[in-house]
Amino acid sequence: MQGAGGCTVKVEVFSATADYVAVLSSCFDLPRLKAFVGRADVRIAFDALHGATGPYAREILVDLLGAREDSLLNCTPREDFGGKASRSHGHADPNLVNARELCELMGVDPRGAAMPQVAGAPAFGAAADGDADRNMILGPGFFVTPSDSLAVLVDHAADAIPFFAGGVKGAARSMPTSGALDRVCKARDIPCFETPTGWKFFGNLMDEARFTPFVCGEESFGTGSNHVREKDGLWAVLAWLSVLAHRNPRGDAPLVGIPQIVEGHWRKYGRNYYARYDYEGVETERANAVMAGMTARLSEGQATWVRGQDLDGRVPERADVFEYKDPIDGSVSKNQGIRFLFADGSRIIFRLSGTGVSGATIRLYLEQYEPPQGDIARNALDVVKPLANLALALSDLPELTGRDSPSVIT
Repeated sequence: MQGAGGCTVKVEVFSATADYVAVLSSCFDLPRLKAFVGRADVRIAFDALHGATGPYAREILVDLLGAREDSLLNCTPREDFGGKASRSHGHADPNLVNARELCELMGVDPRGAAMPQVAGAPAFGAAADGDADRNMILGPGFFVTPSDSLAVLVDHAADAIPFFAGGVKGAARSMPTSGALDRVCKARDIPCFETPTGWKFFGNLMDEARFTPFVCGEESFGTGSNHVREKDGLWAVLAWLSVLAHRNPRGDAPLVGIPQIVEGHWRKYGRNYYARYDYEGVETERANAVMAGMTARLSEGQATWVRGQDLDGRVPERADVFEYKDPIDGSVSKNQGIRFLFADGSRIIFRLSGTGVSGATIRLYLEQYEPPQGDIARNALDVVKPLANLALALSDLPELTGRDSPSVIT
């Protein structure tokens, strides 16, 4: 091609998906996944929410694995992610609130519970965000929390995913993510790290040879490994398909689906009931006052944070401001959130987030552990509600912010 001033310009056109497909081919047994997706009783659904994942999903799920074309939802990328006219209202965020088209197809309501119209739902559903790095996993009438997703994948990785054939050598979760991963790592003798929120902390760990191969994740729907130095939504989709293929070696046997796999995990390790309350757009000064008040009370002594509070039978164990010393470079990250920890494994966590459009976002994380022999079949939002009431009393959040309810619950 002739350029300005008579110079010759060479333009190379290349496939945006080829390199990525090559990487995934080194991680997964793609023929095995194709055989699983081709089962008569397996239908999948993937929602790109009009984000960048669409073309990759078409090439990998349809062209490579043989899924039907109608398995793809909203896989044409758009600058406005579909805008106000879309079911997600232009929010390419893979959660129960924004990915309603997929959730309704899968028979999952906004609280993560089964809807009446579960019959006939696909065996597997997934969604990714606008830049393809975060993911949501669904079964028929069943929502897999990101915390549980991470734990189940690590528990199955060595048997189900060729990339981990020699075993997972290291794993990590962000501090607000539930402790489900910790229980798997303890049982399997895998080094497990609790880091601040932010993928950079995982990066140092996954670059360390002794922890390779490595798996990590966060409660905000991000999961990944050291095949790339970032979270990867489609990697998580293929990882889950690998678990399903592993658990269903015979095509003529009844399908062991996502609900059965996750419920079996709970019966083995117990269930970490979990929810996140987001208070968005709080005036920055008021948000800081909430955190400062709790920090001041904690500095008075470990016992003072429960004085006068109804703990609903819980035994307090520790309260602190989370601080992380990086085991690789020795750097220290302070003020990474406030933790209230109980002897039964339950937790209340407060953290400020700067990712909102205006003001500050206070994130309140609630977690209650139920052992394997306990009641593991309840709705998570109902279970953690008493913890939410306790958290609001501990923090004085309603009084200091004027907010009587969260903006979003996930």
